[in-house]
Parts: sequence; C-alpha cells; structure tokens
Amino acid sequence: MAAFDDLPDARDGLTRIQRVILWQLREAEREFPGRSVSTALLYGRVVEHVDVSVAEFQSVLARLVARP
Repeated sequence: MAAFDDLPDARDGLTRIQRVILWQLREAEREFPGRSVSTALLYGRVVEHVDVSVAEFQSVLARLVARP
C-alpha cells in the first residue's frame, strides 16, 4: 500500500482502501442480488485496485463492519 493510502479523505474520513472496499462491495451486491458477498470474492475485486495484503484487507474490513 502506498503511504498516501492511509490518509483519510477530508470529505468523509475514509481512507482509499476503505473507499475501494465499500465500492466493490456495492458492485458485488448489485451483481449478486439477495446473496451474501464472500470475503474472498471481495478481496479479489479490491486487490485489482489497491495493493493490499490479506491481513490488512481483513483488518480494514473488520473495522468497517464493527458495530459500536
């Protein structure tokens, strides 16, 4: 991951990796309506846009879906 990928965007506070994960999740949900999107499928789509390890991807994804 590039150094600037960790900087939050001023508009909404999302980092580049977070934005790509949410974007690809939305696209996959559109492609497979009514079905769950597997983590492996989502990772495959995300890694096409951002150079991220499996561990980092899972960490970011866990923070995105964490419930307070």
